[in-house]
Amino acid sequence: MTMPGSRQGSPGGARRIAWGVAPLAVAVLALAAPRPAAAQVGSDRYSSIVIDARSGQVLESDNPDAPRFPASLTKMMTLYMTFEALRDRRIGRDETVPVSMHAASMEPTKLGLTPKTHLTVEEAILGLITLSANDAAAAIGEMLGGTEDRFAQMMTLRARALGMAHTTFRNASGLPDPDQITTAADMATLARRILTDFPDDYAYFSTPSFVFHRRVIYNHDTMLKTYPGADGFKTGYTKAAGHNLVTSAVRGNVRLIGVVLGAGSNVERNIHMASLLDDGFGKLNVPVTPAVTAVARREPPVRLPGLIGSAQAAEVPHPRMTAAAAASHWAIQIGTFGSAKAAADAAAAARRSAPGGETRIEAMKLKGRPAWRAQVIGLTQSEAQNACSVLSRHGTACVVLRPEQGEYASR
Repeated sequence: MTMPGSRQGSPGGARRIAWGVAPLAVAVLALAAPRPAAAQVGSDRYSSIVIDARSGQVLESDNPDAPRFPASLTKMMTLYMTFEALRDRRIGRDETVPVSMHAASMEPTKLGLTPKTHLTVEEAILGLITLSANDAAAAIGEMLGGTEDRFAQMMTLRARALGMAHTTFRNASGLPDPDQITTAADMATLARRILTDFPDDYAYFSTPSFVFHRRVIYNHDTMLKTYPGADGFKTGYTKAAGHNLVTSAVRGNVRLIGVVLGAGSNVERNIHMASLLDDGFGKLNVPVTPAVTAVARREPPVRLPGLIGSAQAAEVPHPRMTAAAAASHWAIQIGTFGSAKAAADAAAAARRSAPGGETRIEAMKLKGRPAWRAQVIGLTQSEAQNACSVLSRHGTACVVLRPEQGEYASR
């Protein structure tokens, strides 16, 4: 099925997609302030849905069955197929994934694989989730299907069996293809099936980073840091699709799944998703707390030398303080580490971006094991935010800690 606005015909048979956006629509999106959600409703590529993960009840939706381009949300189906193969013992987590020239030639984003690269199934899973690596997706597709085209056919058949009646896959990665389509409702169905069919493997989606060939790969999904209770799922983007997102969040005993397709930017998409999830929790009488507190999760199966990942550590509220005292009680947190030395080294390195602060190493227990948080404290709000900006640009994960609640201010 070819959606309006797509076109074919580039050298070598590659199909490219282009969408025209009216200047007025761009202006409306840019002016949307408190609720960017409203700016997207009615646009030609917008869809959304929020469901209760346990019951499947639809709490709110907009164009949930309209055809949309999935972009890298496609990788959720690739991962479902991979988890299924692991469960059936057709492959193993430590098994080597062959890398063909076809897989290596995939356009960015990518791990930079070559036919000589050693890649395990688990590394491929982590590459898909964190970096959204197209080369790893193609390689895993060829491993499971023989060819990527054959694997895409398998993906489509399995999707239909899961109840995704309006979805067709054409590749393993989500790279542009006019005939690769889905709906918000179908993506919510897929997310729910991953949660119910593979609850242990779902923990991969909360991975903050992993090390691949001495390179630290960070997770693109900033909702894991900025939305209370968010613990997984996937981002996606192509020019034709817009900015897509699937998020699952849990509060108390209630878990919701949200899908946003066709947003105008990552920031707009994330704010809109937060608004939809807040509304969904409100409809189920789940209180929405302003403090951003990380959710306790199973430690992701990532083999890192020291870094555990700050997203797994629950934040401890600070005693209340006066406004004057709070001004210099902002802090930044660089991560949670498996040794005091690793935490101290990370804090010392981070302090170079925040010379007005002091390093702080906080001992704690994580899943019964000793761990240490690395922080730089005694900062003003602007010092903390500027330090995190600098560190983020240099590839270091960083979160800003507010005074009083010790909450995460997103970065």
